[in-house]
Order: sequence, then C-alpha cells, then structure tokens
Amino acid sequence: MIERLRAQIGGPHDGALLRYSLGNALLAAGDAAAAAAEALRAAVGFDPAYSAAWKLLGRALEAGADFDGAREAWRRGIEVAAARGDVQAGKEMAVFLRRLERRPD
Repeated sequence: MIERLRAQIGGPHDGALLRYSLGNALLAAGDAAAAAAEALRAAVGFDPAYSAAWKLLGRALEAGADFDGAREAWRRGIEVAAARGDVQAGKEMAVFLRRLERRPD
C-alpha cells in the first residue's frame, strides 16, 4: 500500500489526502517517523486547515523524539480545529499536548 501511495505523488491525485494517507500508513507500519512526518508536513502544506493531519504530524514527530516539533504541530492543530469547529480533534490534541508537557525530558 505504501508503494502504491508513493507512486501517486506528483500525479493528478496528489494532495493533502494522499499525503495524509501515506503518513498514516508509514506510521502504522512502524516505518521511520521521519518519513511519516515528511508526508504529513506535505499534507498540511497542501491544506493548512486539515486538523487530522496536524494531529497525526504531532504523533509522528513525538515518535521520532522531536518533542518541540510535536508541541508546535499540536498547538497549530488546536488553533485550526478551533477555527473549523472540530471540537473532538482539538480536545485530543490538547490531551496529547498536556501529556507531552508533563513528560520528563
């Protein structure tokens, strides 16, 4: 599936959903968090108001031990979710952010 998604990059179906799907698949496969984060950064580049992509980007960055990056992704995602009325995603990211803030570095 990952290779099929990668094959579509740059084609007519390239966009936020494709990049989100690729990042999600990479993260689920336990692939390098950096590769997933790259795909998810591209997703929010295509659509900065894609709150689910911000949420997953934070997860990928946290998995790759980029805690500052994860914090920033979730903060941006919370702002996006609030602006779009995506209450559930905003709440989830707030929980992830609080957990990360309590994490001893």
